[in-house]
Amino acid sequence: MGNLIKVLTRDIDNNGGNFFLDFENAQPSQSETEVWEKVNQVLTEAQLILEDLQSYRGAGEEIRQAIQSPGVEKVQEKAWSAVVPLVVKLKTFYEFTQKLESSLLCLLDILTSSGSTPTQHLEQKQALARQFAHILHFTLRFDELKMTNPAIQNDFSYYRRTISRMRINNLPFYRTELSLSRCLTFSFLIDFNGNFLANRMSLFYASATPMLKTLSDVTTKFVSDNPDVPIENTTDCLSTMASVCKVMLDTPEYRSRFTSEETVLFCLRVMVGVIILYDHVHPAGAFVKTSNIDMKGCIRVLKEQPPSSVEGLLNALRYTTKHLNDETTSKQIKTMLQQN
Repeated sequence: MGNLIKVLTRDIDNNGGNFFLDFENAQPSQSETEVWEKVNQVLTEAQLILEDLQSYRGAGEEIRQAIQSPGVEKVQEKAWSAVVPLVVKLKTFYEFTQKLESSLLCLLDILTSSGSTPTQHLEQKQALARQFAHILHFTLRFDELKMTNPAIQNDFSYYRRTISRMRINNLPFYRTELSLSRCLTFSFLIDFNGNFLANRMSLFYASATPMLKTLSDVTTKFVSDNPDVPIENTTDCLSTMASVCKVMLDTPEYRSRFTSEETVLFCLRVMVGVIILYDHVHPAGAFVKTSNIDMKGCIRVLKEQPPSSVEGLLNALRYTTKHLNDETTSKQIKTMLQQN
C-alpha cells in the first residue's frame, strides 16, 4: 500500500491530516536522492551530537574546587584542563546549528514550492518529509537533554569568567603553567574565532530550548525572505504534518503499524515541533480558534502519554510558543497546558 496510506474511514478534524506517513521506512525516489543524501549526512552527524550531549558530564567538581581555592595554581590548572575540552564540544554543538539550518531551508524550499499543495508534497516526497521530521525530532531531543543538564551553562560560564579574568589581569595564556597543547587549544578558541563566537554561544546556551529557537528563527526568516512563496504554503505544510502525527498517534490501527515504541515518541516530538514552528510563522498563531491545527486534540494526545516522556514537550509548548498567552487563545487551551 506504499509508505503513505490514506485514512479513508473518517474525517479527522477537517485539518487535511487524513493520511498515514511512514516515518520508519520511507525511501527517496530518484529525483529526491541528491537532496536526501546531503540532508542524510547532516542527520547522521546529528545522531553523534545527541550521543555526545547525552554523555556530557561537566566539570562541576573541578570548578567547585577552583572557586574554593583561587590561589592554588594546580587546582586552577586542573579545572581549566577539565573545562577546555568540554567547551570545544559545546562549540561543535553550536556550529552544527548552521548545518541544520541549511538542511531545514533546503527541505522547506522543496516542501513548500508552488505547483503542488503541501499535502501533495508530503505524499509525493515522503522521504524528504521523513527527513524534515527527523530534524524536528533531533531539535526537541537536543533541547530536552540540554534543559536537564545545568553543567552545560555552568561550564561555559566558568570558561568565560576565566578568560575575562586573564584579560583584566593582562595575563597572556602562555605565561601560565599549562601544557603547550592546552595553549594551542586556548589560542584556537580565542584568537582564531574571537570573543564574538563566545558571545554567540553564550546567547545560544542561555535559551531554554536553543535548537528550537534556532529552527523557529530560520523558518520565520524563510517566509520573510521568500515573498513569492505564499505564507500558506509553509503554514499548511506545518499544520498538515501536525495533523498527520496526531492521526497516527490517536488511531489504534495506524499506531499499531509502528515497529517500535520509539516511533511514538518520535511522532510526539515532531508534532510539538511543527506546532511551535507554525505558531511562530502564522500571523495569528497555532492557538487561535481558526487555526488549522487541532490544538485541543494535540494537547490531549500528549497528556495521554506517560508524564515522564512528555513533560519536556509540554514545557516547550508552554514556554517557546509565541501566541499561547494571547487573548485569542481560549481559556480551555490555557487550562490544559497549566502545570499541575
